[in-house]
Amino acid sequence: MGSLFLVATPIGNLEDITLRALRVLREARLIAAEDTRHTRVLLDHYQIATPCISYHEHNKLSRLDEILAALEQGDVALVSDAGTPGISDPGFELVAACVAAGHPVSPIPGPAAPIAALVASGLPSERFAYVGFLPRRSPDRRALLADLADLALTIVCFEAPHRLVDSLADMLEVLGDRRVVAANDLTKRFEELRRGTVSELLGHFGAARPRGEYTLVVEGLTHGSERKRDRNRLLVAADPAPPSEAEIARRLRLLRAQGHNGSAAARSVARELGLQKGVVYQVWLSLGEEE
Repeated sequence: MGSLFLVATPIGNLEDITLRALRVLREARLIAAEDTRHTRVLLDHYQIATPCISYHEHNKLSRLDEILAALEQGDVALVSDAGTPGISDPGFELVAACVAAGHPVSPIPGPAAPIAALVASGLPSERFAYVGFLPRRSPDRRALLADLADLALTIVCFEAPHRLVDSLADMLEVLGDRRVVAANDLTKRFEELRRGTVSELLGHFGAARPRGEYTLVVEGLTHGSERKRDRNRLLVAADPAPPSEAEIARRLRLLRAQGHNGSAAARSVARELGLQKGVVYQVWLSLGEEE
């Protein structure tokens, strides 16, 4: 009966792999990889010829029987595209299935982006909460941040480049203007750890387009951050009421009369009123229903 080895692989620099990891990858009967093309770059670099199959978010359940069958014949190594498998990558279901079937599961430790960013951040690292990728939708994201707001723990999370600015804006409103570090391209040639407050990073990435996946390390609740958060909430509460649908529709009708199409009109009104374009565009569509 074979063992399942959870093999941590480099998060950028191919030199960041252990001798034990290389031995396990060579000796395993099979490697289950999140993206075989990505893993093949690593295997070719170290001249490893072990057979490789894909194991990713979309086939992780259908592959279980095949991998369990391979484990009856020998060891299987599980790797993700970068870092430690099972940390915001496929792996949990396979580990659970192996445990249930009685196969030994052994971790081969190595790189992990959340830990790398945390220890280099300069923020407290003795107690932290890792929450994976932030939710895609702002209401869900704010709800999660609200659950974390009163924890005196450093928060570590992932965020995609096209959502980074929106997530920082939600952090500013929910958490207050805390210290934060945005880590990008860790261990690579253009590695960057940008430090500042949430508002400072919001200003930076509002002007400089974010590129690549980011690991965010956010300061936990302190007496100072609690005061800043409460002051920020007071400022938000003092803001005037959001514009009514009637006011949005009035502005859209004016732009329509001037010959603007729906996309351009919605973008213009959203910018004027500080609203999301999608919300304004729904009002535009309702204008067509009026006709």
